Amino acid sequence: QVHLVESGGGLVQAGGSLRLSCVASRSIFSINLMGWYRQAPGKQRDLVALISSGGSTNYADSVKDRFIISRDSAKNTVYLQMNSLKPEDTAVYYCNAYSFPDEYWGQGTQVTVSS
Repeated sequence: QVHLVESGGGLVQAGGSLRLSCVASRSIFSINLMGWYRQAPGKQRDLVALISSGGSTNYADSVKDRFIISRDSAKNTVYLQMNSLKPEDTAVYYCNAYSFPDEYWGQGTQVTVSS
């Protein structure tokens, strides 16, 4: 079982930056994949970024070159650094942990980007 708690969301102007944090209730060292997803009102939940236990990363095309995912196993934390934010980045951002065969979600944190 893994309990995930996100923080760092808020209101920011277009072009600004935010850093989201996701703290896990246990060591993330052996968790296969951790990631960030987002869901805008009336839309499906979409992948934003993934990071493997080995440090490999994968990004949605819409956030490449603007967002950076990282993990600090010593702090059981995954981060999402979001730069050059756009109004279309507005959504609830969810942390996800996949540890075969189980999957866990955080409660989400709201990110609102004003134009």
